Amino acid sequence: MIELPREIRGVMIPVTGGRVLLPNATVAEVITYTRPEAIEGAPQWLLGRLGWRGWRLPLFSLPMLAGHATEEDTRNARVTVLKGLSGNAKIPFLAMLAQGFPRLTTITSELLITTGDNTEVGPGVHSEVLVRDDHAVIPDLGRIEEMISQALAA
Repeated sequence: MIELPREIRGVMIPVTGGRVLLPNATVAEVITYTRPEAIEGAPQWLLGRLGWRGWRLPLFSLPMLAGHATEEDTRNARVTVLKGLSGNAKIPFLAMLAQGFPRLTTITSELLITTGDNTEVGPGVHSEVLVRDDHAVIPDLGRIEEMISQALAA
């Protein structure tokens, strides 16, 4: 039997209207926001493409994708570069708009509490949780990658 770790290092990422919780290992880097190159015909939540280390990363807004926001303020925004999970060679990394710097946190099963019944979490959201007193959403990165791939193929 494989023993699971008692705790993992997580990152609380501020986004419009809340926070996103991800494992620290998912985050490649946090960079300064620059205006992305537009993607013709893309959904509104897919903000464009950014250059990063020779890659052209799709930049998305999780609050817009999930229906929690209709627009983003980019004046003091950051970009969280995330490692792709699907193994899609065309999208090894993706970029999520953030409203500040992520905060490291330690996550244990005692500190992570699922809220509600999760029937109305929105597209791209796996679940809503409480970590200590902080409300956060856990994104469904696999689904988000699928949605980005579909939008780029259209």
